[in-house]
Amino acid sequence: MSVRRAGAIALRILQQFRHDRRTLVLVFGAPIIILGLFYFLTGGGSSLPAIDVVNRDRGPLGAIVGAGLESSTQVTARQTSAARAASDLSSDTIAAYIVFPGDFSAAVTASDVIAPQVHLEGTEPGLTQPVLLALDQSITRAARQLDQTGGARVPVLEPSVDYLHGGPTLDTLDYFGAAFIGLVVFLLVFVVTIIAFLRERSQGTLERLMASPLRRADIVVGYMAGFMVVAAVQSVEVVVFTLYVLHVHNQGDLAAIVLITLLMTLVAVNLGVLLSMFATTEFQAVQFIPLAIVPQVLLSGIIFPVSSEPVWLQVLSKLLPLTYGVDGLRDVMLKGNGLTSGAVLLDIGVVAAFAVALVVAATATLRRRVS
Repeated sequence: MSVRRAGAIALRILQQFRHDRRTLVLVFGAPIIILGLFYFLTGGGSSLPAIDVVNRDRGPLGAIVGAGLESSTQVTARQTSAARAASDLSSDTIAAYIVFPGDFSAAVTASDVIAPQVHLEGTEPGLTQPVLLALDQSITRAARQLDQTGGARVPVLEPSVDYLHGGPTLDTLDYFGAAFIGLVVFLLVFVVTIIAFLRERSQGTLERLMASPLRRADIVVGYMAGFMVVAAVQSVEVVVFTLYVLHVHNQGDLAAIVLITLLMTLVAVNLGVLLSMFATTEFQAVQFIPLAIVPQVLLSGIIFPVSSEPVWLQVLSKLLPLTYGVDGLRDVMLKGNGLTSGAVLLDIGVVAAFAVALVVAATATLRRRVS
């Protein structure tokens, strides 16, 4: 082996990197962005789960525990009525509400076990643990405080838990299956589209089409329709395999699941077509994957609940199509909503609007990028 020749090859590679600004941004910028998102999503300014507290207890323990929950570092709590709490839970504005029964304080002096009622929304398992932890800490702290004056003993917490959606019988795949359907379809279709469309450009096919009487919209829509046929078959395959082979929990309408999935593939196809305009090689096209897909995976609620993100990241999440696709699929599969649900129709409408906007953007960009 010649060290001089190997060094010359290494120098040539480094020079290529030096002149490729896009690759330098990916190599040095993408890790900072992704790790920064992880920091904010795992505690660096994250929002706390919101809960309501219904206190029917007239004794000292209920009042102290309620105040303890309001000052908790695990949740954001407020005291309200049972009717308001149930309404908040059904409208997804809170993760849970806790009811202290009328004999809450007396139960501590009568036994070592107390059972407050915990009502969980249920579609976000990551929010369950903070709620139960905050309740346990508040009760233990309050009971010890009263024990110093001889008014109570430290109790064993055995909350009575029920779920608005889902439940203890569902496993991890049941909870994340809906999100994974949207993610798998979106990711694979995007990768295939951006590389295939770039290949059309690099082989000169697209330039020949641009020289023909065809309009830009004809070309973009034509390519989109061709890619959509394959993407639609793949989407149906993913849905059928998930529901009927893996037996992921679903209590909603199959037609709604297929419709949302097809719209997600439409967005992925158009996003791939648009971003391929800004790449000249397949290597550059692949670079868009961590920049266009990874932030959506982190912010769309697949891993971290959107409601627990910092407020500014929640705003950013609302600008990402995958957020609405995942939310719509969860509404259907976990909550049992259908095409008559206002929430599902809103998600469908937003995803469709993203698809239309991307078609317009790709059409407007086509002539400028191809000469």
